[in-house]
Amino acid sequence: MTSTNAKTSKRQKWFPLESNPSLLNTYISKLGFDTSMYQFTDVFSTEEWALAMIPPGTVAVVFLYPLTKVQEDFRLKEQASAFGNDHDKDHDHEHEHGTTKSSPDVWFTKQRIGNACGTIGILHALANIPEPLKVVTIPPTSWLGKFFDDCPAALSPIAKAERLEQDEEIESKHDEATSDSRNQTSRGALEDKVETHFVALTNVGGELFELDGRKAGPISHGRTSQESFLKDSANVVQKFMDRDPGEMRFTILALAPVSI
Repeated sequence: MTSTNAKTSKRQKWFPLESNPSLLNTYISKLGFDTSMYQFTDVFSTEEWALAMIPPGTVAVVFLYPLTKVQEDFRLKEQASAFGNDHDKDHDHEHEHGTTKSSPDVWFTKQRIGNACGTIGILHALANIPEPLKVVTIPPTSWLGKFFDDCPAALSPIAKAERLEQDEEIESKHDEATSDSRNQTSRGALEDKVETHFVALTNVGGELFELDGRKAGPISHGRTSQESFLKDSANVVQKFMDRDPGEMRFTILALAPVSI
């Protein structure tokens, strides 16, 4: 399913995706996800009133946060605390933000393509939904079905990243999404500095995982449940917001059941 034409060794760079639920729902539909059952929807706040607006049963959260100095300083501190200098190996460590944890059931990939964090966040979200839901929403003949079959959870994060880099179809579909007329802003120039980043939150085996392709591995934020997952995820996002109280560039999207 991946292209047989090898990419050059030069680091790839894509245009960034917008945190726009209508746009992302069209994008994942084109990748093969059945959006008649679940779709991304805006979560307007981490407060109870906003969470109550989301239909029960959220299976993943994708949020966008600003890459400010305070966030980057924390990430580097977290990286050193959790993974040390050996960033590509699995570890189990506790630190002030969460716990890094090896788990064979968590699908995780590194991000090595510039500005691809939106697609990486989507893949992290969709790859880790409950298996029964995955069976009915992701046809095996779709791009997603073939990619996840080619890149099982047990495959190393680097190997997954390499296969993504060689896949011309996902590159084309990502580019199509960034040039969609529903984008609220121009995608600008490829050389423009991008100051925001997508991260996914998932519930795997009753544990809340933060999945960020810029980090060395999954980070566990403790136990969760189907019923409490959205609230628990909002608490994780709130930690990011509390580190940057003057910032407004946060968005939250829940992959939730479609209201009938």
